[in-house]
Amino acid sequence: MEYLEFEQPIKELYDQLDKCKIIGSENEIDVSETCEQIEKKLIQAKEELYGNLSAWQRVQLSRHPSRPYTLDYIRALCGSTFLELHGDRNVLDDKAMIGGLGKIDDQSFMFIGTQKGYNTKTRQYRNFGMANPEGYRKALRLMKSAEKFGIPIVTLIDTPGAYPGLEAEERGQGEAIARNIFEMMSLSVPIIVLVIGEGASGGALGIGVGDRILMLENTWYSVISPESCSSILWRSWEHKETAATALKLTSEDMLKLKLIDKVIKEPLGGAHFDRETTFKSVKKEIMFSFKKLEALSPKERIALRREKFIAMGNFSG
Repeated sequence: MEYLEFEQPIKELYDQLDKCKIIGSENEIDVSETCEQIEKKLIQAKEELYGNLSAWQRVQLSRHPSRPYTLDYIRALCGSTFLELHGDRNVLDDKAMIGGLGKIDDQSFMFIGTQKGYNTKTRQYRNFGMANPEGYRKALRLMKSAEKFGIPIVTLIDTPGAYPGLEAEERGQGEAIARNIFEMMSLSVPIIVLVIGEGASGGALGIGVGDRILMLENTWYSVISPESCSSILWRSWEHKETAATALKLTSEDMLKLKLIDKVIKEPLGGAHFDRETTFKSVKKEIMFSFKKLEALSPKERIALRREKFIAMGNFSG
């Protein structure tokens, strides 16, 4: 397990616990009481640390290398029923955007999401989770197929943003994202959006229009990353912590601003500390949301979806 800088007190206690167990097994000494005391300290330290996280610390947790990615969720939810579909039928198959059909219990879903890599090789292969225009066009193709066959859609967001390269702009990056937003407003099937990590800028919005928008506890959703915001306002990344607080990008902030519908609680320490519990929580919320949306007619879903996003632009001074 890797630990972030602010998690060092937790790491030290885990190291103490491991050493205590090793000493007990090597010397045949009963260390159960000592281990129990360390475990109590560990629980208390975790509650104090993770119960008072700053916005920047939550951003760091959302990027934790051990955190589950889109494919991890899909495999946990669907098992062997997931069938990945490829290509935008125009340019190529964008590896940063994945999609396909899968079943949760006996209900079919079209899963679409941004995928990051686990090491240097796979990060390059997945373009660090930054989709090109063909990725968004592939996503739209799959959404249209889902609509044709009456299959609900689940999108999973974990991206630092759409790919900003010159070639992406030449192939119509902005148009592809705008087209997705436009089309998703009118899809007749239920759409459930889940932010599982980073939700940055148009890269997230390109698959982020839905009837129910959910965020895991230690994730963020914003028009810009704290580092980029800091570099624009202060010409330096040194103020990224201040920027993170000012951007109101945490799941709690999003819920207060009525930009999302629900925050999914994570296990103490984050999703990576207890993946199975996280997967169960996500499955429960997806099925709960689907059952609520299934009860509505397509016209009602579309009307409510549009109202939701139109209301985001209203404010009183």
